[in-house]
Parts: sequence; C-alpha cells; structure tokens
Amino acid sequence: MILEDLLIFGSVMIVAWFLFTYNWPRMLLYVYKRAILVKGFGEGPVPINTLYTIPQKLFADPIAWQSGPGSNSVTAGMNRDTLITIGWLDLKKGPQALHVPDMNGRYYSVQFTNPSNNTVFAYVGKRTTGTEVGEYLITGPHWKGQVPSDMKQVSSPKNSVLVIGRVLVENDSDLPTSHHLTEQIRLTPLHQKGSL
Repeated sequence: MILEDLLIFGSVMIVAWFLFTYNWPRMLLYVYKRAILVKGFGEGPVPINTLYTIPQKLFADPIAWQSGPGSNSVTAGMNRDTLITIGWLDLKKGPQALHVPDMNGRYYSVQFTNPSNNTVFAYVGKRTTGTEVGEYLITGPHWKGQVPSDMKQVSSPKNSVLVIGRVLVENDSDLPTSHHLTEQIRLTPLHQKGSL
C-alpha cells in the first residue's frame, strides 16, 4: 500500500512539474504583456503596434524614476548600457513596417519573440543586418501579400509578437544621441505606407 501511494504521488508530482515547466514561460509573457498594454512604464499604457522608448530621464536616474509616482517595476531590470524600446504587435489586421535609422556602426538590435513559446524567431541589428538604414516588413503566418522591393521580410510564426529594441549608450555624453536614434526605430502599418 505504501509503495502504491508513493508511485501515485511521484507520478502526480512529475506531471505537475512538466505542466509547470511547459506553461511558466507563457505565464510570464502574459504578465509582461499585460504590464505593457495596461500599465505601461509610468506614462500610461503602450498601445498595440507601437513602440515605446524608455525616456532619457529613466535611463539617467532609474532609482528616482522607480520610486516616483506612477512607477512600474517592469523597468527594474533595465540594462545600464543600452536604451530600450518595446512593443507588442498584433499582425491579424496586416503587416507592420519597421524602420531603423542609420546607426553608423553603433551596436543595436531589435528582437522578435514568439510569446506562445517564448522563443526569439528573428533579429534586426548590427550582427545580423548591419547598421545602415533599413526597412523591414513584419508579417503574420497567413499573410499572402507582396513585400515592397525596398523592404526585407521578417516572417512571424504567430500574429502576436513581442518586440524589444536595444541601442548601445557608450557613455553619459552619448545618451542624447543614443536616445535620438532609439526614438527613430518606428513601426507603421503597411497600408499607411501606401504599399498595399
């Protein structure tokens, strides 16, 4: 009887562990998505299909920003050498055009994450596409349109995409330049570019 109980208990624990391990990334991304879309970063929610760039003030003094009114703990893990721009895409209504400025050799990356399994499926950045000005079309899995000739396609396996951009800040005096470049990383619906 004791052996039978131990086998049942052990089986239940193994199943519970696999379920927890499998679902944990999804639960974390759901919380992160809700934090972005509902609370934002202390300045209100970040709408779907837009990018939010962390303010210079936050980067320069993250402790004061986090303790002030409207602070959000999502920013607590911010890097101290890169400015962040973040957004959540919904590609059901069509592709989004991503513009990146000429980074003039500076390190930057724009990461595209599939939130259903927490995997990165594409990067745009210094190591993958170079630092020249670039236009990229982010498309969902069922999109069948024509990619404009001046754009490169980033094909997403899902319609929901977490986008995280990072731009290197070399030193304190470089912050205004880095922030200006980060703000130039922009999303526009393809139909607003007049390319449908």
